[in-house]
Amino acid sequence: MTESTPLTTPFNARTTAAEIVAGIDLAGHRAVVTGAASGIGVETARALAAAGAEVTLAVRSVEAGERTAEDISATTGNKHVFVAPLDLADQASVAAFTAAWDGPLHILVNNAGVMMTPETRTPEGWELQFATNHLGHFALATGLHPALAAAGRARVVALSSVAHLRNPVDFDDIHFRVRAYDPRVAYAQSKTATVLFAVEGNRRWAGDGITVNAAHPGAILSNLTRHLSPAELDRTVATGGYVFKTPQQGAATSVLLAVSPRLEGVGGRYFEDCDEARRHAPGASGGVADHALDPDAAARLWQVSLDMIASA
Repeated sequence: MTESTPLTTPFNARTTAAEIVAGIDLAGHRAVVTGAASGIGVETARALAAAGAEVTLAVRSVEAGERTAEDISATTGNKHVFVAPLDLADQASVAAFTAAWDGPLHILVNNAGVMMTPETRTPEGWELQFATNHLGHFALATGLHPALAAAGRARVVALSSVAHLRNPVDFDDIHFRVRAYDPRVAYAQSKTATVLFAVEGNRRWAGDGITVNAAHPGAILSNLTRHLSPAELDRTVATGGYVFKTPQQGAATSVLLAVSPRLEGVGGRYFEDCDEARRHAPGASGGVADHALDPDAAARLWQVSLDMIASA
């Protein structure tokens, strides 16, 4: 593959979500942020609300969501912050959310996720990380497609991770029914799937005025890292060259993709630190892997995902 010059912005790894939305008016826009009761999800929702958007926090715990909504409304003055239950590992929950949605949707931020969990399976027998990080969000986005199309110009932001560099999607054994379960491999595969979703989703939906991009938020200490021991966290930092961001900084790339006029019409790409990522080079700590931007793999994953959800 040949690489075009990546898109850059005036922002960087230290930029906060509030700085991204400064001067942007989202009045009349409606947004959904998954996993918005903790971590960077809170700050993503807060920035969108601060810019005047109506924001729905799609969360597993409605109680936690209500507390977050009250906090966001208090800090932004925006009373149009709502809460709706959503468990991405439960396809019935996803279907109920999409069925209940009424009217256009301008911004969908697929922020929620689980990371390096012990081997766990959904009732369908799906591996939990793939089921949550990819299949749940895939079902959510495809279910909300009519609402996104109705908005005229809508944006979908899919949260990935630098971990995607480790592994492509293993189409022969996605759910670890044959190979031994490895939480790191499972997480990496799910985050590659997130980028592939952006590639194929943008190809399919650009004609509807919908752009889809993937974002690596950076390393942030949050509930997402709860399955990592202190030793594992230290090893991850040492081997990855990470500098931890604040949640406000971690939300910046997602918010950039959701609202920035600089990204109008831009889709199917992977961003980190508020810039489009370069192709990963051996030995480099960041960038995007060729296997995550492979259009054939993206198309295959889309069909595989449709088939899985249809059989659920």
